[in-house]
Amino acid sequence: MTTYSGPARLTLVDGTRVSGMASLSTNQRGGIDGWGGTFRPDQVSAEVRDAGDGLSLELPYDQVGEVAVTGVRKLLATQVLMSLAGRGPAPF
Repeated sequence: MTTYSGPARLTLVDGTRVSGMASLSTNQRGGIDGWGGTFRPDQVSAEVRDAGDGLSLELPYDQVGEVAVTGVRKLLATQVLMSLAGRGPAPF
């Protein structure tokens, strides 16, 4: 299993870029390779809360992966934690 934890930028469908912190890992279960994890945006907006499919996650050094939001959970009054499912090769 490979992991990444650190700064990232989520690009929404409309092109808006949202900075935050990502915690990602790969998983190999039953011959199926996949990756996913969580993203905690620095700023929360309605667009971030409503994000779904067709997004991209950019890591340092221009590494980019396609992701879909599978859930959004409120952490504090001003923070949310987004669950992500990766599409295609992991960018880390």
